[in-house]
Amino acid sequence: MTTRLAPPVFGEPYLLTPGPLTTSRQTKEAMLRDWGSWDDDFKAVTAEVRRKLLAMAGITDDSYLCVPMQGSGSFAVEAALSTAIPKDGKALILMNGAYGKRAAQMVDYLGRAHIDLDKGDYLPPQPDEVDKLLSDNPGITTVFLVHCETSSGILNPLKAIAEVVKRHNKIFLVDSMSAFGALPITAEDIGFDLLVSSANKCVEGIPGFGFVIVRKDLLQASKGRAHSLALDLYEQWVYMEKTGQWRFTPPTHAVVAFREALKQHEAEGGVDGRLKRYSDNRDRLVAGMRKMGFKTLLDEQWLSPIITTFFSPAHKNFEFGRFYNELKQRQFIIYPGKLTLAESFRVGCIGQIDVPVIDELLAAIAETLDVMGVDDCTPAPL
Repeated sequence: MTTRLAPPVFGEPYLLTPGPLTTSRQTKEAMLRDWGSWDDDFKAVTAEVRRKLLAMAGITDDSYLCVPMQGSGSFAVEAALSTAIPKDGKALILMNGAYGKRAAQMVDYLGRAHIDLDKGDYLPPQPDEVDKLLSDNPGITTVFLVHCETSSGILNPLKAIAEVVKRHNKIFLVDSMSAFGALPITAEDIGFDLLVSSANKCVEGIPGFGFVIVRKDLLQASKGRAHSLALDLYEQWVYMEKTGQWRFTPPTHAVVAFREALKQHEAEGGVDGRLKRYSDNRDRLVAGMRKMGFKTLLDEQWLSPIITTFFSPAHKNFEFGRFYNELKQRQFIIYPGKLTLAESFRVGCIGQIDVPVIDELLAAIAETLDVMGVDDCTPAPL
């Protein structure tokens, strides 16, 4: 199949990461105009983006709201946590990687109580474990789950856990940072109370803001909960509803680029179309890497179409720094691993890449291994 996607512009390498990621020429060109943050034209862009994100989450009434928040995705997660956990509440943090652990750190900063279920680097939290923790700890008000934990690439069992959380009548906060826009997740199907994602992930915009899709009645009840002036989601919403503007200077170019990226997302077939391309990328990547002797961290059932973790070869000539730089010279930027149990690296499947690009990557990896003198990609025993 001939590639549908244009090559990167201006001699850029492909970013095979969980975001920031490779964007299209149209998305880049959308940033060539300057916008006034108080101007009616920009207010219309903000309103359009908010409407389209609600539609992507399957929301057709006014029971949910979309509130964008300046900064990286972590800013939006922290704002959502302070909204979702009452000051006298308690959170259950489900973690199996860096981003669950970061949420627990945020809750500490918020001064809220929490208990954690830490599954380590590569195992998903199980519904029966969550059910027992909620039964044994009736004071829990809020449950936090990372949809796709990109430190390992694991896709957590969102729907099964959501059913348990709803059965216990708890607030459910989903960090779908690296999944929303490519993996189906709707308010009706999952029943989340808050969902957080970011501009520079599966919609394929650029960094600059995150957003929270939140139940309207929950947001209204959260007045006064925030620990921060700038990260007060309730006040951000109130100001936007009143004026159409962001409370503080918005990342205008990122918002306009995101609107353009949303148009491309729709043209590709929406969530289904994007999931198909990313899944094809993952399948070709995993098959090609395994053929060279690499081993994936995760079993087949847990592999996400977002990013894949591979164990580093135990070969004496393999050194990640050189591997990374050799690939960068060949126009590919990958991601270091975040595992504590073994040396690893990660390769993203998202952004403006497709199967022909993955084929080029595999050829570049084979060439790099040859240059490094690595003829065996078997990892060290765990």
